[in-house]
Amino acid sequence: MLVLSRKKNESIVINNEITIVVVEIRGDKVRLGVEAPREVPVHRREVFDAIQRNLDDQGNEQAREPERTEDI
Repeated sequence: MLVLSRKKNESIVINNEITIVVVEIRGDKVRLGVEAPREVPVHRREVFDAIQRNLDDQGNEQAREPERTEDI
């Protein structure tokens, strides 16, 4: 993991297309702004984990459902 120090209004750039800016520092909280192309999903970690669990659950349900066949 790369660890960087940044001050308010300073930024980092990832792969020439994603910019992360330190918007505000208040106590133990840091607000970040993320500029990324629309096709790049950006989520907080807890939201990302919930999405992954949901996708895993959907995959497991589909694997448990028997395949439907039609009588001809």
